[in-house]
Amino acid sequence: MKTVAAIQVRLNSTRLPGKVMMEVLGKPLLGHLLMRLRQSKYLDEIAVSTSESPIDDPIVSFCARNNTPCFRGSEEDVLGRMLGCLTSRKANIGVVVYGDCPLIDPSIVDTMISEFCADDSLDFLGNDLKTTYPPGMDVEVFRLEALLDSARRTDNPETREHGTLYIRLNPEIYRIRNIEAPECFRRPDLLLGLDTPEDLEVITAIFEHFGQDISFGLAEIIEFLDAHPELKARNQQVFRRWRQYRQDN
Repeated sequence: MKTVAAIQVRLNSTRLPGKVMMEVLGKPLLGHLLMRLRQSKYLDEIAVSTSESPIDDPIVSFCARNNTPCFRGSEEDVLGRMLGCLTSRKANIGVVVYGDCPLIDPSIVDTMISEFCADDSLDFLGNDLKTTYPPGMDVEVFRLEALLDSARRTDNPETREHGTLYIRLNPEIYRIRNIEAPECFRRPDLLLGLDTPEDLEVITAIFEHFGQDISFGLAEIIEFLDAHPELKARNQQVFRRWRQYRQDN
């Protein structure tokens, strides 16, 4: 069984264009994300999935320079692009980590993979069906057969734009499970994803605080932000479109 992480990333973001290639400490945020994922014990391979649009050529060039497999597909059909990426890498188990989560804790990735592999009945396991972990620590693990089946079942562009959304919306078809954060990590008030200029300020401050230490995890991030409430509050009032797909209410 081959477990492959497919990082969904593109530069044509509406709120913060080019965000994943913005540099912090002299390195693109995509580079920070890759470095953190490479600390995972259970990932067999990490690949980047981006679009065929020329605007995303810098992502492809960066991946080539850093020996990272890169798959190009439809800009809007994220489901088809994700499936193409994982199929090209001969994955049996897919792991989705989004390009706007450069602070991802590799130990959370490994926990999710371990939980998924321990239950043969599952098609999909996520920690983002309900917000208990800080947003920006989102991980999804699934069987490639389930993703392939979902691609066959839906041709709705709005659904396919969100990758695993069809699986997540159809628990009567797929065996899905959500992992809630342990009490020490149950901090949905901390917004660690990269979507807006305010998010970039917070993420930059975190990386600059830890400097060359690449081993810091979510516990250390929480401790740092709790000690700096003014920084923690900087992106609290930003509207988040992803909330409509969560079971938080």
